[in-house]
Amino acid sequence: MSTKSAVESLNLKPEELDEPPLPERTVLKDANGKQFAQFYYENRQVVRLDQVAPIMRTALIAIEDFRFYQHGPIDVEGTARALLKNLSQGGVMQGGSSITQQYVKQVLVNSAETPEERQAAIAPTISRKLSELRYAMAIERKYTKDQILEKYLNIAYFGAGAHGIQAAARRFFDKPASELNLVQAATLAGAVQNPARTDPSVGKESQERLLQRRNTVLDRMYQIGKITLQQANEAKAKKLGWKNIKAPGGCEASKYPYFCLYVQYEILNNEDFGKDEEERRKLLQRGGLEIRTTIDPKMQEAAEKAIKKYVSTKDKPVASQAMVVPGTGEIKAMAASRKFGGSKKKNEMSYNIVADAAHGGGRGFQQGSTAKVYTLATALEEGMKYNDGFPAPSGYQAGGYSTFKNCKGENVGDPSHTVRNSSEGGGGFKTLQTGTWGSVNTFFVKLEQSVGLCDVVKMAKRVGVKRADGNKLSEVETFTLGVNEVDPVTISASYATFAARGKYCKPLAITEIKDRNGKATQYKPKCSQVLDEDVADAVSGILEGVFTKGTMTGVGGIGRDAAGKTGTTDNYMSAWFAGYTPNMASAVSLGDPRGTSAHKLIGITIGGRYYSYVYGASISGRIWVDSMKTALKGVEPAEFHSVDKSRFGGCTEHCAPKPPKKDDKDREGPPGRGDGPFDIFNPPDGDGPGRGGGPGNGRGDWRGGGGRGR
Repeated sequence: MSTKSAVESLNLKPEELDEPPLPERTVLKDANGKQFAQFYYENRQVVRLDQVAPIMRTALIAIEDFRFYQHGPIDVEGTARALLKNLSQGGVMQGGSSITQQYVKQVLVNSAETPEERQAAIAPTISRKLSELRYAMAIERKYTKDQILEKYLNIAYFGAGAHGIQAAARRFFDKPASELNLVQAATLAGAVQNPARTDPSVGKESQERLLQRRNTVLDRMYQIGKITLQQANEAKAKKLGWKNIKAPGGCEASKYPYFCLYVQYEILNNEDFGKDEEERRKLLQRGGLEIRTTIDPKMQEAAEKAIKKYVSTKDKPVASQAMVVPGTGEIKAMAASRKFGGSKKKNEMSYNIVADAAHGGGRGFQQGSTAKVYTLATALEEGMKYNDGFPAPSGYQAGGYSTFKNCKGENVGDPSHTVRNSSEGGGGFKTLQTGTWGSVNTFFVKLEQSVGLCDVVKMAKRVGVKRADGNKLSEVETFTLGVNEVDPVTISASYATFAARGKYCKPLAITEIKDRNGKATQYKPKCSQVLDEDVADAVSGILEGVFTKGTMTGVGGIGRDAAGKTGTTDNYMSAWFAGYTPNMASAVSLGDPRGTSAHKLIGITIGGRYYSYVYGASISGRIWVDSMKTALKGVEPAEFHSVDKSRFGGCTEHCAPKPPKKDDKDREGPPGRGDGPFDIFNPPDGDGPGRGGGPGNGRGDWRGGGGRGR
């Protein structure tokens, strides 16, 4: 009587169930379409029913709901039996659930946003069971039996972190669901009842319980006539067959962890993928995306091998490299000498040292003399020629009239600071060519003073330079010497601008994203012409000489047109090389992430070799040469465009520098702005007004203008 009264008051009517998309893994693929990383909240790959072996479907139905194709929304016999048992016990002691009801329960669990909601979805209460029945009635009206079975196979949890039949088949037996045999199908069918107790990854006891459960399934399949007694006995005689195929997720498990991090942060920082970072993270972990990227396995391997040749994973200083395609910005390689991970004991890196903070990186390393290229480009753009120059003393104090001003017009020069040349770059009369080839500090500070600090800063920004930590660039007189901390991806992209004849392209890591429904979105390069083609060609023309007449002569070239610049920071705190061919740009940095001020590259052993001092060419330059040679094998060599000699070819008069006069110090004053010759600090008397209308001293300025200086 109690049971009859309860059933009459159930008011069982269909109730629509909200079915959000199942959490699916997101996979990252390289430029060749091969997977190299995956993200997931739940390890799942949704498949169609026809992609599941028929024996798997048979085994699951046999043990979970053998009347599945016969009964309606509710298995009345099983449910009535369970309901009577539960009512008499005052709670849910027996399931009696059909596959449809089990699917409903899984949907409610997956939809839960909080631990409380998740607990409510599995609570052993009659009210929860009744809600489940109402939802099941609606599901049976909405879908066919095959559709319901397909949904259940994809949502069910099998243990060992495997959600859905495809992930379970891979995790347990290293094969797709379509290739499962009788023994394997019975094993997985048995695992869904209580995956926590039969999880084979836990240990021997759990594996034994799973084996017993498998045999129970085989017995059931024989009882209902799905297999013969001989088939059942032969299958029960087999071992479990657990392969323990791990499905690591996240970038730490990726083949290319630093590039993987870059892609991850590209999505997390992009509002196109969600209103906030949390929503974007859910998309990455649950969205079932297929992300096609720019990484090239061959070029990545070239970078990794070259770095490994010169820097050990055990070394405290870290070498890192990025390769970027000129004209598209595609990132083809991102590598570092230390492995990515959280173990300090193993000397692993816990952040993306190849990139900036916006892409999971840190504060970067001071750029050093690779920043001089922006001053060079500014000088060429503003009218200087290859052989224009001036004396570059061993030490230079930019004080008095020559105070530097930032882009706000504020004085930033330090009259007390003396810029000195390193042993790489000596003094004497220097031109744009020889000053660059020798990387002469005093020459470039005086050149920056002449063209204007703000103009140099603006040039750097035009070609994409920004600080790795996201702060504003430090606009000080030593800007040209590379005092700002930067990262290899940023510097590679900036140098790629010159290779692409003045076209800057934002670094590009993602070329296509395909959603769970197969809809694909392409991502094109974002480029803009920021520099005159002839000026970019002129920069390349000078930087080519770095390999043959400059700081890289001891290292050599790569057997094709190449241009580049070494970068050794003050007191040897970090060392760089950045360079490019018409096909590829790359930058290599070397520094100690513990702090470059306290851990300088002096008297140090790196890669098993001792270095008294580490210059840009010592390690970074060699890594660049070796990696680029290998990366570009098979790529048709391209040549730089010829330099417009009528515009940049050099001087036509006063070509030979005059020896400095004894009274030069007494004749200092603001440089004139006239049509004087090209030694802008020591020309003979010539036409030209003083800067800003001030008096001159006969020091003609290469920029030209009217009037006559004193």
